[in-house]
Amino acid sequence: MSLRRTPFHANHLEAGAKMVDFGGWHMPLSYTRVIPEHNQVRTSVGLFDVSHMGEVRVHGPRALDAVRHLVTNDVDIEISQAQYTCMCRPDGGVVDDLIVYRLAEQDFLLCINAANREKDFAWIRDNNPHKDGAQTDNVSDFWAQLAIQGRNAEATLQKLTDADLSTLKYFWFVPATVAGIEGCLIARTGYTGEDGFEVFLPAGAADVLWPAIMDAGAEFALAPIGLAARDTLRLEARLHLYGSDMSEETTALEAALGWCTKLKKGDFIGREAMVAQRKGGLSRRLVGLVVDKRIPRPHCPIRHDGEVVGEVTSGTRSPTLGQNIALGYVPPALARPGTTLEIDVRGKMASATVVRGPFYKRDY
Repeated sequence: MSLRRTPFHANHLEAGAKMVDFGGWHMPLSYTRVIPEHNQVRTSVGLFDVSHMGEVRVHGPRALDAVRHLVTNDVDIEISQAQYTCMCRPDGGVVDDLIVYRLAEQDFLLCINAANREKDFAWIRDNNPHKDGAQTDNVSDFWAQLAIQGRNAEATLQKLTDADLSTLKYFWFVPATVAGIEGCLIARTGYTGEDGFEVFLPAGAADVLWPAIMDAGAEFALAPIGLAARDTLRLEARLHLYGSDMSEETTALEAALGWCTKLKKGDFIGREAMVAQRKGGLSRRLVGLVVDKRIPRPHCPIRHDGEVVGEVTSGTRSPTLGQNIALGYVPPALARPGTTLEIDVRGKMASATVVRGPFYKRDY
């Protein structure tokens, strides 16, 4: 089966990208090397193709009620505001994490993970409790999407739009014309831990935007950034990766997403199971770990007093911090910051310490 391509595929090839299969998409792993690309985003600005992400529109007189039933967060947001949330199965297992954008009073755009496009849309369609009052449309092929991330992201993108980006708050968005392309949405969101924007644009106009952003960011040495650096950036910021740090086999509470799981908001899919889980106590919890000497990788066993108590879900050498960092599941009794554990890295033990919060936090 041939791999799917985003509208920016030719731009990746022209830039010399090393292309890989990413969830059925032909995507750039890197253009040069991972660490320089990572550092480019941390110190200035980088450009990411995220057009493989999916979009589902939910609209109609009962759209708000439908979305609130489908997701864990309260969706208590204004028009032009966005919110991070999850969709869960009745047993609390995470179907996907996503961002909800409120386009109008009863009109929402749900941005979902690329590998879950078809699964998520089927879930939303089949579990919509108000089919007569809330229409669900898979509009993924209508949109292309680019992310501009880094401390110089605003200065870069402002050259291409009349929208005043200095007034756009984090997790808000604005309809705009970008590089002459009408019908765009500019959202102050991202997956890197840096300030930045994600631009939704009609897929048919994609050939205009990539070169326009490259030109606008030239004074900041803007460069395209691949999936490999995207992963190290998001892990430093302690942002979850679906399929690694959470899945249908982990609940939102276990995945440390209780902050966006509003059990008191009223009924939603998975609520009953997670209320019971909270009452009975979790059996495991996702934690952050700083690891000595060895680089942890996914599925490395986590040990305590010689016993295997969990496993790593994400791990890398942090280019920014010069530390080995990881996420992994452990029993709640071992999830307290400062707890010392061991990670089995290919048969050799490495000391690890549980830490709170993101590994990296921007200073501006």
